[in-house]
Amino acid sequence: MTAAVCRSTCILLVVAVSLAVHAHSQSTLPQQTDTSYRQSGSRLSHSVFNLLNMAGTETSKKFHPMTQAERNHLYFSTMINPLSFARCAFSAGIDQWNDKPSEWEQGASGYGKRFANILGQYSIQRTVTYGLSSALHEDNRYFNSGKQGFWSRTGYALSSGILARHDNGTRHFSFSQVGGVAAGSFLARTWLPRSQSSAGDATVSFGITMASNIGMGVMKEFLPDLVRPFRKKHN
Repeated sequence: MTAAVCRSTCILLVVAVSLAVHAHSQSTLPQQTDTSYRQSGSRLSHSVFNLLNMAGTETSKKFHPMTQAERNHLYFSTMINPLSFARCAFSAGIDQWNDKPSEWEQGASGYGKRFANILGQYSIQRTVTYGLSSALHEDNRYFNSGKQGFWSRTGYALSSGILARHDNGTRHFSFSQVGGVAAGSFLARTWLPRSQSSAGDATVSFGITMASNIGMGVMKEFLPDLVRPFRKKHN
């Protein structure tokens, strides 16, 4: 559980640092480089939203179903997002610090195994989610609720951890998202050492990941509130 909290904190730090750099660049960048800045800022925003599987700052009212080409692009861009590798690297560092799993040695070799383990689980999760969502026409991207009030927005955010939109815009249980997390948690037992290879260990990992995903929805809901002032100021 501690590792999961640290990983969620890592994402928060990545987003916070990205926004801070974005805001600082706006106040210090020379006018003649404005075009290149817009392009770099757009890439940074895209990487952050892609990492969090968000539909930018769009609200649910602007939802439109993705084409298969858009699904393919989203999947492949997620798999090569540099922030995803940074998150895996940070998580591997947490596991290295906690000597988890204990059978893996310390040093570069042990860190490499831990990094490969986390990257492998993440890749399986994303691939299974992509395949199932394509077949079932589920859209797991996070759209801002557009609601007013802290509690109504928070309730929407928490429910988004297990719900997905269909092509008609209605939300239902997300078989693809839950199935992807389950696949990553259980298939990883095939390469993890004995101390973490049981079905019980997989179930615990699944539960922690789902809880983390549900909790992260709250950050996704309120993140656009932080981004919009920067965009308005720049525009």
